[in-house]
Amino acid sequence: MGSPTRLTPAATLARARELRRQDTIAEARLWNALRAHRLGGGEWKRRVPWGPYFLDFLCRDAALVVEVDGGRHSEQVDDARRTAVIERSGLRVLRFWNTDVLTNRDGVCCTILEACGGERPGFDPLPTLSLSSLRSGERRPPRP
Repeated sequence: MGSPTRLTPAATLARARELRRQDTIAEARLWNALRAHRLGGGEWKRRVPWGPYFLDFLCRDAALVVEVDGGRHSEQVDDARRTAVIERSGLRVLRFWNTDVLTNRDGVCCTILEACGGERPGFDPLPTLSLSSLRSGERRPPRP
């Protein structure tokens, strides 16, 4: 991996867009749970430029970064350096393996939700859709 290269603002934006198109299956599945305020009402962004890095997922309100790592990260000392840099800026970092997201997404989401401070009133932490909702494209109504 080596030390990160600084990019121009335009190149940074282009790289972030490129990374969003290259999500792994695990990242795409976790993004599906996080996007559109689905997880406890938090506003999540993905592939956010942060200094010389691109964060997998960021919730600014909770000051929380979620990284989803594949096998290539198992021997990377750069991850520890990257985490230290991110945490020095006041953010907390949670790391999950791809296999954790793929085999236990609900557990991963519960861990993230707990790190964010728990469920916010009026939001379903893990929304589900009924078959009729899937056909019509509507979300199910919130719980009373």
